[in-house]
Amino acid sequence: MYNILISCGAAAVVFVLLKFAAGLYWLMALFIAFLVFVGLFYLISRIIMKKVMAVMENATKDLQAQRVEKGIRELQSAFKYGKWQIYVTGQLNAQIGMIYYMKRDFSNAFPYLEKAFFKNWVAMGMLAISYMKRNKNEKMKETFEKAVQGTPKESLLWNLYAYCLSEIGDTEKAKEVLAKGLKKLPGDERITYNLEALQEGKKMKMKNFGEMWLQFHLERPSAAMKQQAAAMGGMKRRIIRK
Repeated sequence: MYNILISCGAAAVVFVLLKFAAGLYWLMALFIAFLVFVGLFYLISRIIMKKVMAVMENATKDLQAQRVEKGIRELQSAFKYGKWQIYVTGQLNAQIGMIYYMKRDFSNAFPYLEKAFFKNWVAMGMLAISYMKRNKNEKMKETFEKAVQGTPKESLLWNLYAYCLSEIGDTEKAKEVLAKGLKKLPGDERITYNLEALQEGKKMKMKNFGEMWLQFHLERPSAAMKQQAAAMGGMKRRIIRK
C-alpha cells in the first residue's frame, strides 16, 4: 500500500539523517523516525478516508433515490484509493456485493462478496448463503467461521450460521454453533430460544430479527411484517412532509 511505503520511506530518511548526519544516538533517532512514520501514516489515512467517505455519501444519495446503478458506479470509482489505504478495497467490495445481493442480482453480487472485508459480517453472511445455494457447504462453513471470528458479538450472525446448517441438514452442528454463540453473548434471548427449538426438534424462529433477517432472502416476509414495513414507510413520508 502506498501509504505504508511512503510512511516507511520518510521514516527511513529521517533515521539516516539523524543518525549519520546529525550524529544522534541510534535509539533516539529510531524513536523520532517511528513518530514520523505514525504521524505521516495517520495523516495520509485521514486524507484518503475523507475521499472515500465523500464517494460513499454520494453513492448513498443515489441509492436512496433508487439510482442503483449510478450508486454502484460511484462506489467502483473509489477502488483507486485501495492502492493507498489498507482494507478500502475489501470494504468497497462488501458494499457493492451487498447492494447487488439485496436487489436479488446474486450472480453479480457473488464476485464482489468473495472479495469483501471479513469484518463486514452482513457481506460475509451473504457470501456464505451464496456458497450454500451453490451446494458448497464446506465453503459456507469456512465463511461463517471467519465471520464469527471477526464479529463474535452479533446475535443474528450466530443464528444465521445455525439456520443455514439446519437448512443443509446438519442440526447437531447448528446446536454447537448456537451454544458457542451463547458463550460470546450470555443470556441472548434469541440464541437461547433457537437453541431450545432445535433441541426440541422444532424449526428456528428468525423473523424476530425483522428487516435485518429479510435482507438475506432466505424467507419471505409475512403479511404482518409487510404491513409493518408499509406503516413505517408511511410514517417516514409524513415526517418528510413536516
